[in-house]
Amino acid sequence: MKAANTSTLYFAFPGNLDTPTGGYHYDRRLIGELRKTGTEVHTLSLPDRFPYADQQAREITRQILGAVPDDAVVVIDGLAFGVLDDLAAAEAERLRLIALCHHPLALESGLEDGHKQAFMASEKRALRHARGVIVTSRHTGQLLTTEFGVPQDLITVALPGVDRVPFAPCDGAPLRLLTVGSLIRRKAHDQLINALGRLKNLSWSARFIGESKFDPGWANSLEDRVADLQLRDRIFFTGPLDDLHGEYQNADIFVLPSRYEGYGMVFAEALAAGLPVIATHAGAVPDVVPASAGLLVPADDTEALTEALRVLLTEPEKRRQLQAGARSAAAKLPNWDDCAQCVAQKIEELRRL
Repeated sequence: MKAANTSTLYFAFPGNLDTPTGGYHYDRRLIGELRKTGTEVHTLSLPDRFPYADQQAREITRQILGAVPDDAVVVIDGLAFGVLDDLAAAEAERLRLIALCHHPLALESGLEDGHKQAFMASEKRALRHARGVIVTSRHTGQLLTTEFGVPQDLITVALPGVDRVPFAPCDGAPLRLLTVGSLIRRKAHDQLINALGRLKNLSWSARFIGESKFDPGWANSLEDRVADLQLRDRIFFTGPLDDLHGEYQNADIFVLPSRYEGYGMVFAEALAAGLPVIATHAGAVPDVVPASAGLLVPADDTEALTEALRVLLTEPEKRRQLQAGARSAAAKLPNWDDCAQCVAQKIEELRRL
């Protein structure tokens, strides 16, 4: 097969690149910034059934990667790469494979033990065949080294960029809570709803922004819980929104009590908007949200989450203190050009080998 052009990169991901999740947002922005550097990026849309890919999806993926020229650098999103251990082994000599790991597949909340173990085993095998691994946080990089055996020198930490937005302090009445994230178990919206149910006596409203299609049964259970608590006039599910800048600017407090995050771009976006944050200690969240900008509580601790909400809903001076901390923390966050430069450097290193 004809060899690849040295300025060309192939970037593979499952399904539609416009899928409204943090991982796809990262992929979109990275691709766009790499193109600005002069890299010719060819996108490869794989079947959308990953990571639960059937044999047909795997065969289509084999054909797509098989058509890529020899020696090409190919970035494969971890949602697919983690279960493509056999294909990675088959193509490892011909292609320069780079895994992009947002977080290990086995750490998704709500998995049955069988699926968790299978994901762990397949991702370990697949990563052995990657010539480089891009991660979106230092936490994930450390995890891949300690739990998956990936050598540190193969790992590139490319922190997501963040867009700066004008600071617009609100402190309206009622105070407006904002949460952004797909309606899946890992995001722990159930914990937030239960905590808010204990604070009916306080003045607040909440907007839940996120896609419901990834786990419709779970999403329906969240809406049912809101109805049971008689909060439908205070908690609003909007679905996914293309432009979140206005949402951040109109909010007073950002809250997302995730059970795990490989990074958590929405936390960085909230900091950039100067919002005080309520989150958990889970995964990489403490790397993004310093104590000066938010209140972090243990995951799945409804009592602690309720108390953190109570503090920020009733203590305006504490809100102002964390607003200032958020703006200070945001000034230290990378932009998307920084992210692309990290990845471009790794790609250039691979081309020289």
